[in-house]
Formats: sequence, C-alpha cells, structure tokens
Amino acid sequence: MSKLTKNQKLVAEKVEAGKAYSLKEAAALVKEITTTKFEASVDIDVRLGVDPRKANQMVRGVVSLPNGTGKVTRVLALCTPDQEAAAKEAGADYVGLDEYIEKIKGGWTDVDVIITMPSCMGKLGPLGRILGPRGLMPNPKSGTVTMDVAKAVKEVKQGKIDFKVDKAGIVHTSIGKVTFTPEQIFENAKEFISTIIKLKPAAAKGTYIKSIFLSSTMSMGIKVDPKSAE
Repeated sequence: MSKLTKNQKLVAEKVEAGKAYSLKEAAALVKEITTTKFEASVDIDVRLGVDPRKANQMVRGVVSLPNGTGKVTRVLALCTPDQEAAAKEAGADYVGLDEYIEKIKGGWTDVDVIITMPSCMGKLGPLGRILGPRGLMPNPKSGTVTMDVAKAVKEVKQGKIDFKVDKAGIVHTSIGKVTFTPEQIFENAKEFISTIIKLKPAAAKGTYIKSIFLSSTMSMGIKVDPKSAE
C-alpha cells in the first residue's frame, strides 16, 4: 500500500470516512480539503432514483446560480441583424449568423454556449454532427433557442447552466470555484438541488435523491446528507 502524501494526510484528518455532512458543512469543508495550486472548480454529483433510459424519467433542466459559476463563459449568438446590437450589449462574445455557420463547418467550436432564434435553427441542422457531440447544439429546453436572444445571453453570462441526468442516473455539474465563500457555495448548491427536486418525474418511484457528493477539482468527494439540502 502506497504512503499518503502530506496533503492527503491533512485531508484524511478533516473528512470523517462514511459520515454524511450537512450541505453547509460540506460547503465549508470542500474549501479546506482543496490542495491544488490553481483555482479549482467546485463540483456536485447527485445520484437519482430514476431510469434515464425511459423518456418519462428523464431529468433535464436549467438553473440560474445565485452567485454565478465563477468562470468566463464564451457565448456565440447566432441571430438576425435586428438582434445583433442587443446581443452584443448583453455580453455575447461573438455575434452573427452565416459567417459563423461557415466557421463552424470548417471546424471552429471555440465557444461554451451557442444561443440562437427559432427562425435560424434550419441553418444549424447540418451542424448537428459537429455541435451535438460537444454539447453545443442550441435547444429550446435549455433556453438557448429563443426569440429574446439578448435576455438569454445575459442569463448565461450571469451563471445560468443547463444539466441532464446521465446513463448512470447521475447529474453532475460545476457550481462555482473554491475561491467562493462557503456561503456562496452553499447557496449555489442549494439552488441546484432545489431545481432537481422540482423536476422529479411523476414516474420516479422510491427514493428520488439517493446521494449527494460535493468535491473540488482533484479532491475527494464529501458525502452530503440529502435531507440537509431540501
């Protein structure tokens, strides 16, 4: 068995094995056990009692984190000329339509979110093979296909994220940075979990939220008592 490093020993002393911490305790503890030299992200994993293979048990939604994500989100607004000025004013990093569609066809995908209008979706159809695997294809359910492009851009810039349960029944996302205060981490986690609870499918039976873990980049996971997050 390999020996624990100094940092690993410190972390092991702070986190009690098998203990389920309250969400507030975990929000403070995740900062204490982060030993990376870069600004780590704070991640949350929520295991749900659903079968994602069944359409009526799919959990997908959007949430606006009260304290933002802590990272710069690069936004491309694909819109008609009459919406361009408003999209730029709202903070879009790239604004246009045909010229960016051609760039994407050529392999350019240097953005985090693409927002567009219903009338422009026809032009994006052929880009599905490029944008789909990267999670960049606009979708009405995530609010990235809308008539009010400027509003959508502003929301994404302020910390709106979309999420979807994976094949294993887990919803995973980043909810901030370790430089956030414990209160900010708690508030973001609480809002995220509350949104998931509201999205509980009627077809889901038994325990809906099976487990919650909070962690930072490269840190161990901290078990959270689901009741403390309700």
